Amino acid sequence: MAKAVIFAIDDEPTVLNAVERDLRQKYGHTYRILKADSGAAALDALKQLQARNETAALFLVDQRMPQMTGVQFLDEARKLFPDAKKVLLTAYADTEAAISSINRVGLDYYLMKPWDPPQEHLYPVLDELLDEWKTHAQIPYDGIRVAGTLWSPASHQAKEFLTRHQIPYQWLDVETDAKARALVEERNGGALKLPTIFFPDGTALIDPTLRELADKIGLATRATLPFYDLVIVGAGPAGISAAVYASSDGIKCLLIDRAAPGGQAGSSPKIENYLGFPMGIAGSDLTHRAITQARRLGAEILTAQDVTRVRVQDQYRVVTLADGKEVSCHALLLTTGAAFHTLKIPGAAELGGKGLFYGAAHTEAFFYQDLDVLVAGGANSAAQGALFLSRYARKVTVIIRADAPEASHYLADALRQNEKIELLLNTELIEIKGTGKFEALVVKNRVTGETCTLPAAAMFVFIGVSPQSKLMDGQVLCDGKGYIYTGPDLIRDGKRPPNWPLPRDPMLMETSVPGVFAAGDVRFGTNHRVASAVGEAGVATMLIKQYLKTL
Repeated sequence: MAKAVIFAIDDEPTVLNAVERDLRQKYGHTYRILKADSGAAALDALKQLQARNETAALFLVDQRMPQMTGVQFLDEARKLFPDAKKVLLTAYADTEAAISSINRVGLDYYLMKPWDPPQEHLYPVLDELLDEWKTHAQIPYDGIRVAGTLWSPASHQAKEFLTRHQIPYQWLDVETDAKARALVEERNGGALKLPTIFFPDGTALIDPTLRELADKIGLATRATLPFYDLVIVGAGPAGISAAVYASSDGIKCLLIDRAAPGGQAGSSPKIENYLGFPMGIAGSDLTHRAITQARRLGAEILTAQDVTRVRVQDQYRVVTLADGKEVSCHALLLTTGAAFHTLKIPGAAELGGKGLFYGAAHTEAFFYQDLDVLVAGGANSAAQGALFLSRYARKVTVIIRADAPEASHYLADALRQNEKIELLLNTELIEIKGTGKFEALVVKNRVTGETCTLPAAAMFVFIGVSPQSKLMDGQVLCDGKGYIYTGPDLIRDGKRPPNWPLPRDPMLMETSVPGVFAAGDVRFGTNHRVASAVGEAGVATMLIKQYLKTL
């Protein structure tokens, strides 16, 4: 935590140095002592303190300064730090000005020059004022601050990224916090550009890309080598597990993810059916442990880095990244997972990230305290999201198309037993309403045909998933939904897939391209469970090790 500042301002160098000496001798161990020789210079310094989210505890200011008097300075300074104590240094002739400023600027005390000895005339006054300041002061947060609105998709993306990486931050809502709005406008020359992300070193990023944000907070976004034994694309449970298993076997591997690690599991508020965690574990915690384990064993992990193309070049697989750089490998493992379906109903496209969220309950729940929210979906992810939201929201309405929740038995029971959760069964989504932000959902009962409108502050969607296999369009064989065929599913009528060049069948987790493997939710025939993804990664890694021996 940065020390609070005691600021001395005087235009006479000898006086200023004497004040600084006395302040530092008494208070230097608990406060940061700053000085300035003019009110204008001091105000510039205060604006920098504000930008770094530091605080001022006390101003000790000379009244008789050119260009800006002490009272004029205090009038401006209190707009930046209204809680700081204000002390005026005066000569006998300035006494009247000091007395009149008590009401004008909320002056706390005025001291006559000279103040020697400080033990008698300076320190007792300042001790009392600082003790009072500490009693009522709100110590500012000294970490990353994200300023935005709940209706800004880019603000949501930044919060989601930081949350998934377990990086603490403070949320500043410019719609409800006038200071936050002024801070953003000050940084952006009067414009309201969102999100503006402030860092403890005083710098800021304005509406950054995930790559820019990752670079700023020190995450790896660039590969250190041109070649790896194995490149893994997608850092969900399957990808991270494969990185752990491969690295532990001495395979040099690179794990790449386009956003943040964990996949759908990483955003789950609580996973209760994963072996070894009888009380359950948050998806973000499980992800963090697994990433730490993979790094410890030697895996290299890139985040906020997208793979745009894969090509086969003799026995090598060449991966092209979004920044144009390429890395080569002997084997490629696709663990790109699946993403929630986006809604196609009227209003959905316009309000994505503006109160309409796909997943994201873990990131956004806190910001909807004592408000009504909606959840669409009846499977495990929807149930987990609804239960987590109920900790904060006043009411959670779960819209399910079927006549009963499809979630696991223990989750379905928990939904029914929660007094803050209402289940709407046999219900279809018809239209989303809102101007600039989510306001209401129109639904239809599939049995009675009746429609109604559900007002709410936000809606969280967990309806179905689509495999993320576009990267390999036209290169590997997939089913009609995009799930990648592997192993025995590639053999049709006893024949290997077209253009298969090897005198052996594809391995169990191998795609229609030799040396390219798939595991987890992107693979055809998978079971959408964390445990299944982890198990498939173990099998795939064993087969990749066999494949590498043939090269």
